[in-house]
Amino acid sequence: MPAADGRVAVVTGANRGLGLETCRQLGRMRYRVVLAARNSARAQQAAQSLAEEGLEVTPCELDITDEEGVERLRGLLEQSFERLDVLVNNAGVFPDARGSGRPQESSVFNAPLDQVRGTFEVNALGPLRLAQALVPMMRRARYGRIVNVSSGMGQLCDMGGCFAGYRLSKTALNAVTRIVAAETAGDNILVNSVCPGWVRTAMGGANAERSVEEGAKGIVWAATLPDGGPSGGFFRDGQPLSW
Repeated sequence: MPAADGRVAVVTGANRGLGLETCRQLGRMRYRVVLAARNSARAQQAAQSLAEEGLEVTPCELDITDEEGVERLRGLLEQSFERLDVLVNNAGVFPDARGSGRPQESSVFNAPLDQVRGTFEVNALGPLRLAQALVPMMRRARYGRIVNVSSGMGQLCDMGGCFAGYRLSKTALNAVTRIVAAETAGDNILVNSVCPGWVRTAMGGANAERSVEEGAKGIVWAATLPDGGPSGGFFRDGQPLSW
């Protein structure tokens, strides 16, 4: 993609792991990247590390559960770029996994409902909140790509026990994908869920099967789909997954 194209991508939860690598890969494709993270200092540090690689990255403090924060992001995009082409909803939490060395600790019957609600707020409602705020910019330009970073743990066809908050929230995120895709059909806005696989990140752990480079590749694939590409789908490594 030529630099003159000037496309702008927002990646949430981007100060480390999959989010940071997604920023790196998009930056290498000459996207202007807004690196969003809850902690301002960490966002700035991560953006500086990518800038030292010669990439165009703007740090942004963003808590996706905060409506005022989302509105500030929208204002930044309007004032600094006057457009948004790609939204990668990568920010997420997996509190069910804490202290889950014994299966009963993560059982649905032991799941604190406040924790489940909090997980929904980040993993499902956060991406919806961003879509509500930012899709109008995409519609104005008649171009957009939205990638919701989901998980195989949200597949109904392969649903297991335990980790209720994470599983339920990722299933709900997949529903958000389908609904937003349906309502943007005809606007050249492609909306898809992507499972990056089990990746070696702070969330995935050191024993995970995949590197962050491998995990981010499928996210970037969905973020850079050509016009006429799939929308409303669920993918891993560019291949369809069952719901």
